[in-house]
Amino acid sequence: MTTLRYLDLILGDDAPEPQPVPADVGDDEALDAYSRVIVRVAEALTPTVANLRVRRRAWRGQEAEGGGSGVVITPDGFILTSAHVVAGADRGSAQFVDGREFGIDVVGSDPLSDLAVLRASAAELTPAVLGDAAKLRVGQLVVAIGNPLGFGGSVTAGVISALGRSLPTRAGSVTRIVENVIQTDAALHPGNSGGALADSAGRVVGVNTAVVGPGIGQGLGLAVPVNQTTRRIVAALMTEGRFRRAYLGIAGGPRPLPPRVAAALGRDRGIEVVEVVAGSPAARAGVRPEDLIVDLDGQPMHGMDDLQRLMVGDAIGRTVELRVFRGGRVVTASVTPVELSTN
Repeated sequence: MTTLRYLDLILGDDAPEPQPVPADVGDDEALDAYSRVIVRVAEALTPTVANLRVRRRAWRGQEAEGGGSGVVITPDGFILTSAHVVAGADRGSAQFVDGREFGIDVVGSDPLSDLAVLRASAAELTPAVLGDAAKLRVGQLVVAIGNPLGFGGSVTAGVISALGRSLPTRAGSVTRIVENVIQTDAALHPGNSGGALADSAGRVVGVNTAVVGPGIGQGLGLAVPVNQTTRRIVAALMTEGRFRRAYLGIAGGPRPLPPRVAAALGRDRGIEVVEVVAGSPAARAGVRPEDLIVDLDGQPMHGMDDLQRLMVGDAIGRTVELRVFRGGRVVTASVTPVELSTN
């Protein structure tokens, strides 16, 4: 299968569906049914999860060793992990539970989404099936597989504790909020970063990224979702080694629309502009703090994740129409995004 075909699978919905565990069991067998789900997911996914070891450039030219986990996404060696796992490194090794070990190179890294893609010098690896975090529900069973504290192939289980969390990230002088982050109570520890968070059908729906507050936040882990936005990031990292973003120069968050505007537009939320960066494309277009953005090029804006989904390479240098609610009426502003620089 070619790399282009793998990209189709990553970007699309035509990946093979894992077979669900039969649900026709009685109440007295509920624990056994639960166990069978965990066992089946572990058996399917453990061979796809690698223990990563990398060497980073450190102070005064010295090297420091680091590590984490990664998930194989194509049979010919592409591995998905967290950007912070490979920060400052360009190569390392990936070891699998069957004892095989391969050299790896960093293909591309995107610190602003905390995602990175590696390439192992291997063929005929077992790839994971990517799911869609947009379909998750709070309380749903999830399984985390990784290498916490260096213990390879460790499996923990829990539930989706919350959806729609936010995770601040940074690259150079730029900060960004990753939206729709998954919160889970499946036990995560250092070394789990970059590993798989899977649903009960064995589909990878998140990349484990953070444990909140060692000693005070046990049972509170976060994962970057696998969804339409992150699939595009992964595909770009595989083909171009980076992910280009368009930049407007605003900070904001979701806010309910006034009832009259909501009734007229057929939606109840927009994005409130909290800050406009001086000299930015938004400032030049006349966007102001307290404006309520209702749509961009006809696409409804309910929150910053809707805006971020459109602020990709295709939008750079292309004038778009931004409709905002201001002073009791809806006005239109023409804005031309520029490429986001992290320098």
